[in-house]
Amino acid sequence: MKRRAFISLLGGAAAAWPLAAWAQQPQHVRRIGVLMNTADANAEGRAGISAFQQALQQLGWAEDRDLRIEIRWGANDIDRTRQYAAELIAFSPDIFLASGTVSTAAAKHITQAIPIVFVQVSDPVGAGLVPSVARPGGNVTGFMNFEYSLSGKWLELLKQIMPQLTRVAVVRNPATPASIGQFSAIQALAQSLRVEVSAVDVRDTDEIERAATDLAQGGMRASLWRRARERP
Repeated sequence: MKRRAFISLLGGAAAAWPLAAWAQQPQHVRRIGVLMNTADANAEGRAGISAFQQALQQLGWAEDRDLRIEIRWGANDIDRTRQYAAELIAFSPDIFLASGTVSTAAAKHITQAIPIVFVQVSDPVGAGLVPSVARPGGNVTGFMNFEYSLSGKWLELLKQIMPQLTRVAVVRNPATPASIGQFSAIQALAQSLRVEVSAVDVRDTDEIERAATDLAQGGMRASLWRRARERP
């Protein structure tokens, strides 16, 4: 029952691989590969790992006795994540836990045999990780945050807060698969709300700061231009 509970913890009742793989076998240490989408020093990521380890202990799985967990911190860096995914797959884990779309995609690209459980993924279907939510198939399953269609609600809420809204900039990381689907969902709703949407691509913290400054200055210039036209 412990093994069944462990699978439920990681992937839920809709796990895509047969539980026979975890049937009664001679006792040996199980291996879990964990690829996080945050940096090592990230408090939220650390809290997630701590909660995961505590849950395993509550289910009767003790590290060094029953389990060996290898953790890598990809920080959503594409190249680093791919490198760490390869390292963890070489570790030959019994199961692979991937946090985020980039981590999951990197692991799936390398192996179709090792079970992969994902968390913190916006839309696994739209990102090409699974063919459907109800029947994920293959070696990938997990928990999704929300579907891309919900991204359109962000724009709808902005319009409700500011009915006169006509232009919106969407700051995104084009290297992240989820950002493409989310932006498409926002665009699809924009026309009906009579809002012009433009993408602002950023890849790191410095670019975010520059983009915010440019957007603020651009909005100020547009405001001054409108005021100049309104003058008699």
